[in-house]
Amino acid sequence: MTDTTAQPDTELVTLQNGLTCQIPASSPLARLLRSQRTWVGPDAKERLAILRRARTIAIVGASPNPTRSSYFVGTYLQQSSDYELWFVNPNASEILGQPVYPDLRSLPGVPDVVVVFRKASDIPSVVDEVVAIGASTIWVQLGIWNEEAAYDAEAKGLTVVMDRCIKVEHARFHGGLHLMGFDTGQISSRRTLR
Repeated sequence: MTDTTAQPDTELVTLQNGLTCQIPASSPLARLLRSQRTWVGPDAKERLAILRRARTIAIVGASPNPTRSSYFVGTYLQQSSDYELWFVNPNASEILGQPVYPDLRSLPGVPDVVVVFRKASDIPSVVDEVVAIGASTIWVQLGIWNEEAAYDAEAKGLTVVMDRCIKVEHARFHGGLHLMGFDTGQISSRRTLR
């Protein structure tokens, strides 16, 4: 995939469609292309089905800090969906006006989807907790990648979504996604999915 004739600061990459382009060698895209990822998660249609089936969502690593992405995602889901949200954080007592649970075992029920905002090295232990409570889907947020944990989770019967933001996916399927990832605020006759 990498061409040695490329300029020193750039890499010439060949994409799956056969096109080539030069990208900065230190860019996140270059690192991603070098990573040789083998795990492939659900496609868009399957992710939509996961979101449609879900009624309850637990957010592991939820934060009461408004500058954290987990808070932003919780706010979006609370205001833009009818999901019942359960926040999980052993160091918080309330987030967005709701009680916070110290761990997945303390939830009032089994969530349909467990969204994870934890570092990649924590994912295996979260997978074990998800399996232990009987949830069926683990959704590891955008920017978090642990391929070994994904394979392990699938072997244990879980549906795995990884390196995807549930807020972005929900907004994308419901016509409310701006390029910057914010609600467009547009009024549309387009029927929302949920």
